[in-house]
Amino acid sequence: MHRIISPKIAQKVMKLIFWISGIITILILLVIIGYVILKGMPVLNLEFIFGDPIDSGREGGIFPMIISSAYVTLIALLVATPLSMGAAIYLSEYASEGKLVAAIRFGAETLSSIPSIIFGLFGLAFFVIYLDMGWSVLSGGLTLALMALPTILATSEVSIESINKSYSEGSLALGATKWQTINRVVLPAALPGITTGIILGMGRAIAEAAAILYTVGAALAIPISIFDPARPLPLHLYILATEGISLENAYGTAAVLVIIIIIITVVTNTLVDRYSKKMMGR
Repeated sequence: MHRIISPKIAQKVMKLIFWISGIITILILLVIIGYVILKGMPVLNLEFIFGDPIDSGREGGIFPMIISSAYVTLIALLVATPLSMGAAIYLSEYASEGKLVAAIRFGAETLSSIPSIIFGLFGLAFFVIYLDMGWSVLSGGLTLALMALPTILATSEVSIESINKSYSEGSLALGATKWQTINRVVLPAALPGITTGIILGMGRAIAEAAAILYTVGAALAIPISIFDPARPLPLHLYILATEGISLENAYGTAAVLVIIIIIITVVTNTLVDRYSKKMMGR
């Protein structure tokens, strides 16, 4: 006969397994981040961060690449955020289950699973060639917007649907319109979750190299207009590493990129946490 394990023992074993899994996940993250930062530390200084690249990036700094990353990421968020939130509000508050809703959800899920290089090829064919935008910040930003859109949409929809229905029902009972209820009750309550989705979309946009490889160009100068070519940090890192220009500067660029993402995540999460506590009256 098989010996039956005590429920208390099973509980302790599973708790230990989950605890070890969490620790391993954190350790992997710390090892990757620590390795990149340690390898990049020898070149990290003010001259490297605020200087211009020399000899295709073999020497000099990465300031134009930081500005380029900010440009394409900002364009991506300005395009993807309103579209994603509009679709999320429609799916959560207005649409009834049907073929259209199923098609929208299927499209969003499909977009999120498409390899980034496919987005880059589409951006080259559609934005660069067909719309004649050329290799530019705008072409790269619009391509990244397509990548960030499904992430922000899915997170925003879940956040809106998780809001207690009694809030909106109470608002409607007091005579508010549907839009007033969404604008003044639902969206403020769902803002922390929506912001998390925007952060995830921003993280994917700012760290993407394959999608902008064929759309943004590879100019070393600071882009003045959205129609100028540029070289964001991930693309600069890719070129430095794959073409053997400077592995040291590649690690330095990677370290700066990691630090920027960490700062954005920490600051945004802190603001969201304060907003959540304020909403709850703490």
